[in-house]
Amino acid sequence: MEAGSLSVAAVQIETHPGRLAENLEHVERLAEEAFAGGARLVALPEFFPGPAVPSARAWDCVLPAENPALEMLQQLARRHRGWIGGSMLVARGDHVYNTYHFVEPDGRVHTHDKDLPTMWENALYTCGNDPGVFETGLGGVGAAVCWELIRERTVRRLAGHVGLAVTGTHWWDLPANWPLARRGLGALGQYNRYLSEQAPVEFARCLGVPVLQASHSGRVRGDFYLLPGLDWRVEYETRFVGATQVVDASGHVLACRHGAEGAGIVRAEIKPGAVEPVVKLPGRFWIPSLTGVHRALWQHQNAVCRSVYRRFGRGRGLATARARARTWADSR
Repeated sequence: MEAGSLSVAAVQIETHPGRLAENLEHVERLAEEAFAGGARLVALPEFFPGPAVPSARAWDCVLPAENPALEMLQQLARRHRGWIGGSMLVARGDHVYNTYHFVEPDGRVHTHDKDLPTMWENALYTCGNDPGVFETGLGGVGAAVCWELIRERTVRRLAGHVGLAVTGTHWWDLPANWPLARRGLGALGQYNRYLSEQAPVEFARCLGVPVLQASHSGRVRGDFYLLPGLDWRVEYETRFVGATQVVDASGHVLACRHGAEGAGIVRAEIKPGAVEPVVKLPGRFWIPSLTGVHRALWQHQNAVCRSVYRRFGRGRGLATARARARTWADSR
């Protein structure tokens, strides 16, 4: 290891909606392997306790603030004297948030709530509002979750404050069970996969710090809601796209595992610290150029699924978290 370098790993997982205990066992096994291989810092994906898709079991992985997933992170950090982070759905007060937890070797926890839910995620949680900058034993660490990586405001809130970024994604593809959409939107699907794989690269190039990106793999099925205020929906079968990767401060990919390769670990040596960004921000909301279809789906699904959250999503999430809190207290 070179002086000033840090051994890191990013974990790619394959989990299933509603299977919390099984999912946590899977994630813990991979995280243990990552630490055992020499990593000092391990990145887990967004929603690592289980996929977040509107479905009959969508709210089963909403957790109270004190929960087994967080305890797992703290135990891993203490046991391996390292750092680890990932996001989960957490109920606090009267709402559910997508909260990234970054845990230090002494068990201390830093948190960041994702600023804007992405499309169907709006059915499950609400917006956060914090800088996502953690003062840690590694120096300044920034957190960003999925589509936060492709928004300029994320770069602006982290720039000048961090020497590395820990990120996770939960990026899905076009529907596999809509034949007409698959045939008519093939080029869009290809571009969507390109966007997901390039997001951490462009983020590093704009921010000027190393980026750890952890992702999901496998297939998932959920509900695609059609209109605000109504429960009209169709089944949506898809797969996760993107790549788990470690990127240096100039945007060079040091290690990569594509979603189609399944669960696994990527490892690399990074040098924490900021450098002059390779590219300047383009001066707009989105860093990459999104297609009209992406923008239309963003607006439509945001509106439709916010309605789901208001009507029953928030209540189901809070009820699940309360029930898990009671079970968690009784088991300790």
